[in-house]
Parts: sequence; C-alpha cells; structure tokens
Amino acid sequence: MTKKSKSKPMTQILERLCKFEYITVVIMGEDVILNEPVENWPPCDCLISFHSKGFPLDKAVAYAKLCNPFLINDLDMQYYIQDRREVYRILQEEGIDLPRYAVLNRDPDKPDECNLVEGEDQVEVNGAVFPKPFVEKPVSAEDHNVYIYYPTSAGGGSQRLFRKIGSRSSVYSPESSVRKTGSYIYEEFMPTDGTDVKVYTVGPDYAHAEARKSPALDGKVERDSEGKEIRYPVMLTAMEKLVARKVCVAFKQTVCGFDLLRANGHSFVCDVNGFSFVKNSMKYYDDCAKILGNIIMRELAPQFQIPWSIPTEAEDIPIVPTTSGTMMELRCVIAVIRHGDRTPKQKMKMEVKHSRFFELFEKYDGYKTGKLKLKKPEQLQEVLDIARLLVVELGTHNDCEIEERKSKLEQLKTVLEMYGHFSGINRKVQLTYLPRGHPKASSEDEG
Repeated sequence: MTKKSKSKPMTQILERLCKFEYITVVIMGEDVILNEPVENWPPCDCLISFHSKGFPLDKAVAYAKLCNPFLINDLDMQYYIQDRREVYRILQEEGIDLPRYAVLNRDPDKPDECNLVEGEDQVEVNGAVFPKPFVEKPVSAEDHNVYIYYPTSAGGGSQRLFRKIGSRSSVYSPESSVRKTGSYIYEEFMPTDGTDVKVYTVGPDYAHAEARKSPALDGKVERDSEGKEIRYPVMLTAMEKLVARKVCVAFKQTVCGFDLLRANGHSFVCDVNGFSFVKNSMKYYDDCAKILGNIIMRELAPQFQIPWSIPTEAEDIPIVPTTSGTMMELRCVIAVIRHGDRTPKQKMKMEVKHSRFFELFEKYDGYKTGKLKLKKPEQLQEVLDIARLLVVELGTHNDCEIEERKSKLEQLKTVLEMYGHFSGINRKVQLTYLPRGHPKASSEDEG
C-alpha cells in the first residue's frame, strides 16, 4: 500500500538498494495492485510484498504463482500472521517461550472450545484457570483492542489497549467483566519493568531491538520534541538472538518484527507482526539495505550468470551526518583495566660469614635443602639478637670493609626493630647456603 511503500524507512532502504549495480527497484502503485488484474502487473525477479490494512493478499499470491519471483517475505504465511491463534500455535511448535494461554472460540461448529466460567477474580477457559491480572486478546491480529483485567485487591476494572491515537495508547475502565461476543485468547499477565521490547529481523542472522514504554502502564505515549514515540536502545541476549532467528525462519519472513516481554528472568514472545521496519535509524537503514541486496544477489546472480560474490570488505567506517558535516561515529569503547595500587617489595640482600648465622642455619635444618626461611617471631628475634651483638662487636673497628658490613647489619637491625614487635606476617628472613662463597655476579645482577 502507498502508505507503506512511500514511508520514510522504505524510501531510505530502497534508495540504498538502488546502489547495487544489478538491482532496479520498481514500486507498484496502489491503483495497479487494487484495480488491475495480476496479468497486468509489471514482471519482476524478486518481490517484496506484505499485508497491511486494505491490501489484496490473494492477488499478491496469484501474482507470485504467475511470475514465480524470489520472495523476500513468504506470502502464504502472511495469512497465519493475521490470526493470533495460528501465530501462537507456530511459536509453540518451534519451542519458543510464550505466556501460558487458552483460546476461547465462539464458533458454533466447535462447542467444546467455548467453555467460559467467569469468577470475580479469575476466568476458566476450557478448563484452564487464569487468575487476574490476565490479558484478553481478539484472535484477529488486525484488532488491537487488547484488555487487561485487574484483581479486586488492586481496585478491579480493566486497562483497554488500542492502536495509538495522538498521545494515548490505552485507557482505564471500571468494567471488570470479560467480553461476551467474539473469540479471544486469554493469557497470563507478564510482570515486566514497564517496557515492551520490539525486535526487527533482517534475515535470520540480524536483529535490531529497542524498548518502548508499555501501553499497559498509564496509556500515555512518550514522545520526543519532534512528536515521535521515544524508543530506548536494547542489547539482546544470546537466547533472544536465537529466538529472533527462530521467528524469522518459522514464519518465513526475512524482514520481520515481533514483540518480546522480559519477565521473571525470561523472555516471552507475545506478538509477531510480520514485515516491519525500524524508524529513524540510519545504521539500520544501511544494514537492512546491504543485507537485502546481498540476499537478492546471492539468490539471483547465478540465474543471470552475473559474476558476483558476497563482498568481504572490512567493516564500513561508521560515518554519520551531524549539524557540522559528516563525522565518524563512536560505536563503543573497550577498556581493559587493572588496579595499580600495590606496595613494591622491600628487600635487602647481604652476605654473612659469622659463625652465629651458621649455627642458626644448622639449628633449623638449613643444610637439608641449602635454604632456610624464618618467619616465626621467635626465629626473627634470634636474627635480631645476632645483628645487635655483631653491631656492638664491629663498633670498635675502623676498617672500610668492616664499616660497610656494619652499615648492612645496622640496616638489618633497623628493619627487624620496626613496628616494635614481630607478628609473623610482615617480615621474613631467607638464608641461602653458598659453600663456594658468593657466585660471580652476572651482568643482569650488576644492573
């Protein structure tokens, strides 16, 4: 329909699609598709066609049979997308999580599917009990009059959701009784954080997601200064990406929008909308056109003997338009951070030859391994006593070498006397036995 084919997102994407050398875009006018027989529709090799209000899906199916084009979005599946019962059935068959639900078919041919027992704070649909709050959805996906019924403990009544009208998307009603005409899906209400997640796929390997304020909150639509509904960027989890892939493949819709509810640590699909574009995202327009162009070329290039392979160029430099011309867009910042707050090791080395140190070494079985580690307070006290004694002994000599040895012993004594006591955790003494004297210093040691 013209409203869709001439919309801003479609225009942006088709303009980019035209940049593919072998792709020519033809928009079929609304007058042609509504009033001309399919035999008069222009022929094509690839068809992008999707149902919206007033669209002749039957004619599109007939045209596809006549011309046999490559379909971006399967047409037969679009009949199913118009029926919420079929959507839920397909989701269930694919093992995709969705809210617990039951279908009330007010169909004279199916009396066993029309058992409704209504209580003050619950409904029983064909044997399945749904305590309030619960959701009541018309089976037609085109009908957006979805009601949420509240328990008496929360004041009762219901919130009536509808397609956005101006700044409203829902209104509260004191009516607590369910609708008595028409067929509905009843499902448990999922407690989210007040947002709905909208997911948009372009093929099974690409999904864009954003959140909006849930219409179930207060019914007031959040809009920006330009009057557009405010959306918030969302990162999908690995599980949600897998769900996006499953939805895209199950419904055979390359371009497909669906709704996720994040509740109780899980994600549930509550609606599949079929063909749907992201609004106001240049990055999405670029990605969507590139993916669609590559899908079309991969499918049709061999048929027309066009020498083509998927471009393997590096990621395009992200250039975005700004008020001061085009600039590179910062996509993300990655930081690897390690705290640098650590105390440097405080070591002192000295060579000792006095018999008292050898006696200490022998006392604690140092000769077994040639090394000895002293940590206990009484052991450190012994080393300090030796150091004090030797400092006094050397105090009477004036020899340069002895003077150097004395300064080392004084340093050892000072370190061991720090803090006034030994706790056994902040100091240790290591002794290594060198039977042939001090080894020759390497250049590294000298450094």
